[in-house]
Amino acid sequence: MDLFPPYTWLEQALGLPPDIQGQIFRSISAILILWLIHWIILTVAFRRVEDLALRYRLRKSLTYATVVVGALLVGRIWFVGIQPIATFLGLLSAGVAIALQDLVASFAAWVFLLWRRPFEVGDRIQIGDHAGDVIDIRVFQFTILEIQNWVHADQPTGRIIHIPNNKIFKEPQMNFSRGTRYIWNELPILLTFESNWEAAKGILNEIVHRHSDVDASSVKQELIRASARFRLPQVDFEPRVFTSVEDSGVLLTLRYICEPRRRRGTTEAIWEDVLRAFAERSDIDFAYPTVRYYHNPVEGKQDAKADPSPANSSHRPF
Repeated sequence: MDLFPPYTWLEQALGLPPDIQGQIFRSISAILILWLIHWIILTVAFRRVEDLALRYRLRKSLTYATVVVGALLVGRIWFVGIQPIATFLGLLSAGVAIALQDLVASFAAWVFLLWRRPFEVGDRIQIGDHAGDVIDIRVFQFTILEIQNWVHADQPTGRIIHIPNNKIFKEPQMNFSRGTRYIWNELPILLTFESNWEAAKGILNEIVHRHSDVDASSVKQELIRASARFRLPQVDFEPRVFTSVEDSGVLLTLRYICEPRRRRGTTEAIWEDVLRAFAERSDIDFAYPTVRYYHNPVEGKQDAKADPSPANSSHRPF
């Protein structure tokens, strides 16, 4: 005679009835089988796939699918045909939704990220005061590798920032990688009023065209593809040098298209060429904050000089 029928020792030790023990064992078995299948698929796939981005997406998708299937299986084992428990869980979930509304909002935002895809892993974005490259998206938060802050231009700081998903419902998001793969960059160069600004503008035009290696036709093709989702205006993609006047001199602004992650590199290359070119010209000089006394009777134009006679002067000398 068997002194310990199936589950009897557990019932005596833990007080668990046989039907509950069976549900526990079936749940554990289902989870272990799903985990084994998940591990086998990833192992086989990683041996054949070398692309790191594709590996990341495959691992994420398979993990989500495994969790959903596991939740359905375990739920079926425990709650099929138990209406009072289902009602209790419904009331419990409503209470949890109120108490943990931020987590619920983050989960809803995660679903929105998967559905609408305002940004994906690998995109460079800015949300609120934080900017960086998206390196992970999870159920309750996404992670970016920070750029800017105390580091100039768009270089990484090395810090990793975890941001709750619900921030996408509260803060505007700027995506540097959508629409087109390019952004506009501008470099302001201030010259003195006495400089030969027309010659300087010609030099800058030549330099900015030399360093603008983006094919305008490829940008137009990207805009055509992006116009299926966004209403994008028609713009001129050729690099330009614009002229304006500031308090301290003539401002020449270089405007050109570049890739977001190459902005600092192109800026450095252009500035080095500008410094070399202007160093060879004696009629071009950079302006900087100065205090200057302007004596109109001496320095003014011939037909715009003031009459220096005391009778016609409305100002007394200092």
